[in-house]
Amino acid sequence: MRKITRRSFLAAAAACGAAAALTACGGSSASTAASSTASSAAAADGQTYTIGICQLVQHAALDAATQGFQDVLTEEFGDNVTFDLQNAQGDSATCATITNGFVSAGVDLIMANATPALQAAQAATDTIPILGTSVTEYGVALGLDNYDGTVGGNVSGTSDLAPLGEQADMIVEWLPDVKNVGLLYCSAEANSQYQVDEVQKYLEAKGVTATQYAFSDSNDLSSVCQQAANENDALYVPTDNTVAANTGIVDGICRPAKKPVFTGEEGICSGCGVATLSISYYDLGRTTGEMAVKILKGEADISTMPIENTNVTKKYNEAICDDLGLTVPEGYEEIEG
Repeated sequence: MRKITRRSFLAAAAACGAAAALTACGGSSASTAASSTASSAAAADGQTYTIGICQLVQHAALDAATQGFQDVLTEEFGDNVTFDLQNAQGDSATCATITNGFVSAGVDLIMANATPALQAAQAATDTIPILGTSVTEYGVALGLDNYDGTVGGNVSGTSDLAPLGEQADMIVEWLPDVKNVGLLYCSAEANSQYQVDEVQKYLEAKGVTATQYAFSDSNDLSSVCQQAANENDALYVPTDNTVAANTGIVDGICRPAKKPVFTGEEGICSGCGVATLSISYYDLGRTTGEMAVKILKGEADISTMPIENTNVTKKYNEAICDDLGLTVPEGYEEIEG
């Protein structure tokens, strides 16, 4: 997974797909006219924009956030916006190479998808606007003292943090007699550490023993996950990018062992979990795109823009719940697909 950076050949296809989705979605002449008007206005003043997108790794959640971001910019600016989408293949050092390249190229704005991408972008420039997305806690990610919800400087964005106390409640709601929960996460992801620390506190306050199981990268995920499954009644996985890219490993261990996995987001849940309190990463990306539009049009100062969030939804994985014989509590929606 740690490969040299290459430009994603999907960038052009994603931008075209965004335009196609706009035409298809709703199919109304009003939406088409609105898009045409926005594109015409952008063309009239001759303003064009180049957006650099650094995505940490390819998986469903991050892909959806990138697509939502691109869709909003394309709807607003049409052909007057160009995306340079690059994937770091899960390597933080490659994020630095990508973002430094964006700075050299003089892009108008950088969208950093996931915490290592945000960290790399912040280190690369203090002048080009940077919007993060799929980042859990900006204070932790950027090492900020007295973080109050606004980063300041040239950085803002959106957070994918679901209420961690409610996630702990979710586990107990599904498994009222649970005694031991293993918290599985990648130690290289600061936001994952933050989430498991918080969930551990909430679970222990409920009388549940919660034990952390950290793996360093995908190479030792299998052995650590096996140990966690052997020693616990259930597992919890936060919004962890390494697990998200390797859900098959977790599912291949936990489902045969009849150990339910609760997750911090829908993409991981669809691959290996039974239930989640999840946001829509597509909607999160759209919110990030709306922030970008305001910045590019001079309607907002990024230094004063607070980090934004989106709503969470209770969801469950029907196939895994059926295999484990679990009864779904009221109020949960089935994950589609």
